[in-house]
Amino acid sequence: MRSHPARTGQERGRTGALAVNVRRYLRDNRTTVAIVLLAIAAPASWMLQRWVVGAPAVSDFIGPPISDYVLYNSKVWSYDVTGLLSFTMTSPRMDRRGGDESLYINAPVFDITAKKPGVPDWHGNAPYGWVNKSGTLMRLDGSMYMQRPAYVLAGKANPVSTLCTSNVTGWPKENRMETADPATMTQGASVMNGVGMRASLNDNHLELLHEVHGTIYSSQNNATAKPIDCRAIAHAAGTGQTG
Repeated sequence: MRSHPARTGQERGRTGALAVNVRRYLRDNRTTVAIVLLAIAAPASWMLQRWVVGAPAVSDFIGPPISDYVLYNSKVWSYDVTGLLSFTMTSPRMDRRGGDESLYINAPVFDITAKKPGVPDWHGNAPYGWVNKSGTLMRLDGSMYMQRPAYVLAGKANPVSTLCTSNVTGWPKENRMETADPATMTQGASVMNGVGMRASLNDNHLELLHEVHGTIYSSQNNATAKPIDCRAIAHAAGTGQTG
């Protein structure tokens, strides 16, 4: 095969001219070139760091958002639409969220005021709680326990009542609450179990929604029988209810 010296020389000439043009362009457009190089270098260095070091660790912090102040050994009162006391809650610590002024509560202990004369209040506790700014909405997280003492009304004996459930949503001003979790209700020796619960404590109405079963005694026998606490049933079943 024959070589083509003239063509090879032309190619070398074009290559040299191109190199001169590139150098001239870089010299005349230093600012633009620097910006382009920085735009390429920044993501490249980030990708190199991720490849060498690995992805950043995922935060495993669990808890309320940053609070604007903390209350210790505090007490909260909630009143219904008529101005009557409906709910009180004490806690060793409450954190108020700065954004919406809601309260995150540790180990709440609460009393739900009875609306009928002669009927005692409900007393309860839970591991954690949350209340919105206006006090109209409440959550009780984890295992919740409630108890109402025995009382006599209009000559009729009403034995001790208890309630064990978890993850409850409540409306304190209306004395209503509900949950989708399993619940155990006792009154005296009578026991009812179910999944899902609705309660209106103003009229002493508690309703189990699904898979309901239990043992019911007559009023006369129930008044004299030894009362059962739902915590004993939960403990025997291994569900870990506390109180």
